[in-house]
Amino acid sequence: MTAINFKREISDTFDHAIERATKALGAEGFGVLTRIDMHSKIKEKIGKDTIPTVILGACNPTLAYEAYTANSDVASLLPCNAVIREIAPGRISLEFIKPTAMMQMLGDAGLANLAREADTKIERALANA
Repeated sequence: MTAINFKREISDTFDHAIERATKALGAEGFGVLTRIDMHSKIKEKIGKDTIPTVILGACNPTLAYEAYTANSDVASLLPCNAVIREIAPGRISLEFIKPTAMMQMLGDAGLANLAREADTKIERALANA
C-alpha cells in the first residue's frame, strides 16, 4: 500500500512549527484555507485530551483549478491537508498529504500526472518547513 502522506520530524515549538509549515506551503503556491485545532475541538466536543494537533487545509489554486476542470469529483479530495502534531515537548511531526495517493482513488490518469506535480511541491514544502 502506498503511504498517504510525506512525514518528517523537527525540533521546534508547536506554534513555530505551524508558522514554518504555513510559510513553506506558501512558498510553493499553497494558501491555507482552513485551520482545525483538533486537540481543542476534541476537548470541546467530548471532553477528551489529545496531543496538540493542528490540521491546515492548504490549496494551490492553479493545481486545484486544473484538477477540478479535469474531473469535478476531485472536489471531495480538496484541500490538501498538512498535519502538525506535537509528539513530545520540542518534537513535532509534520505530515503533509501525498496528492498522488488521493488521486489514485479516482483512477484518472490525467489527475495522477497533475498530482505528481503537486507531490513535488508538497515534498519541497515539507523539506523547507
